Amino acid sequence: MTATAALLAFTLAAAILTVTPGLDNALVLRTAAVEGGRRALLAGLGISTGCLAWGAAAAFGLGSLLAVSTFAYDVLRIAAAAYLFYLGARLLWNTWPGCRQAGQAGGSALLAAELSARPASGGAGWFMRGCLTNALNPKIGVFYVTFLPQFIPAGADVMRFSLLLAAVHAVLGMLWFGLLVAATRPLARWLSRPAVMRGLDRMTGAVFIAFGLKLALEKR
Repeated sequence: MTATAALLAFTLAAAILTVTPGLDNALVLRTAAVEGGRRALLAGLGISTGCLAWGAAAAFGLGSLLAVSTFAYDVLRIAAAAYLFYLGARLLWNTWPGCRQAGQAGGSALLAAELSARPASGGAGWFMRGCLTNALNPKIGVFYVTFLPQFIPAGADVMRFSLLLAAVHAVLGMLWFGLLVAATRPLARWLSRPAVMRGLDRMTGAVFIAFGLKLALEKR
């Protein structure tokens, strides 16, 4: 297989994986609908950066540790599950006015406002949220370690070609996230209704918790 053929084959496979419904798409769609397109794209950029980080780890051989070490895999798996559960729980908390008021009365205004828009937070928080969602997921690391080698042609520089494939995956992700954000714009007025926003937060929170529980309970 030539380098061009390998690159085209990987691009097709990565495109299919990118558009498949999952946690990343749910995060970007929810952020676009409730927080706006700019923050959704920042979250998407964080997700793509997480892909690049795993690609670099796989290229340098660090990702192989997750494939052979059950302990390392489990530590990262539990951390990812806890983070997803945390995000999901805060989204759900923010949809219940009674809980939100109780949290604020008890001095926990931060709890209710964590996922709300705050001008002072800038874009770093949304970028980090997307990045951590991907970077903490050991399944992504194992995927890169097992998936990328299939598309590295004989004689190619393994490290450079692995980084190139990871970059292709990241670019495809950003293009897809851009399309998702654009798709929400015609519905922006409807999506901005409080009842719709609460419904989206509850649905996304439930998805995050479900993914977190699945990750926590799964066995290799």
